[in-house]
Amino acid sequence: MSFVSPERVVQIMIDAGEKKAQLSIGQLLLRGFLGGAILAFATTLAFSVASETTNIVGALIFPAGFVMIVLLGLELVTGNFAVIPLAVKERKATYQEMINNWFWVIVGHLLGCAVYALLYGISVTSMGTNMDATMAQKLVGIAEAKTISYATLGGMGLLVVFVKAILCNWMVTLGVVMGMTTTSTLGKIVAMWLPILIFFAQGFEHAVVNMFVIPAGMLLGANVTIADWWVWNQIPVLVGNLVGGFLFTGMGLYLAHRLNKGINLRPAESDGGKKAVQSL
Repeated sequence: MSFVSPERVVQIMIDAGEKKAQLSIGQLLLRGFLGGAILAFATTLAFSVASETTNIVGALIFPAGFVMIVLLGLELVTGNFAVIPLAVKERKATYQEMINNWFWVIVGHLLGCAVYALLYGISVTSMGTNMDATMAQKLVGIAEAKTISYATLGGMGLLVVFVKAILCNWMVTLGVVMGMTTTSTLGKIVAMWLPILIFFAQGFEHAVVNMFVIPAGMLLGANVTIADWWVWNQIPVLVGNLVGGFLFTGMGLYLAHRLNKGINLRPAESDGGKKAVQSL
């Protein structure tokens, strides 16, 4: 059977966290770079489709990028916020390895998103000759909405963006975990699609998406400074994503389905678990 039991999924989460914690800096940078760029591709596609139809149609398209990242074994720091702390808790990884992973994956994301933002900007504006292009102006508007709109609210704005980030990564990390519930490729795609659709359709705040959207908007003329980007969005969103992923998905499922010491798994469950973790 392709289904993996929830109890086994928790063990797969721990094993995945251990595996990710052991990656070299070079692997983290490259996998983070590719993960950030692919998610940026999916973001522009989703926004483009939404501008021609409705937001919900764009949200139906967006999970394609996330699915590609997971199936190709690339890195997404927001997913790592849920699984690596469990490996640390089980003493299969250290705090230093966890921080090392998060830091270098974020650096990789920033580089990947920057490269795609530059290339996409050239493409959508025809090398800067058409700055009024629909998608260029859409990215400008989104960049300003994700920073200036929160800044006008002051401290309340920081709370709002923080809460949106928590809600976002609760679903994003569930997307990662849902991919572990089956050994079937088609099953993984369908299972992962659902939580990602839920987060994107409601306009919650995702750190990696914002690593592309806000700098891209700035390159295209948004009235946003680097300080605006980091103070009013990127930092609180990273922290909120960490809280949402670790607390509600990582620890939530760990406490709900924690394996008893010495539990004997049926052969089918054991084999399914091995296949699931190998596909991450």
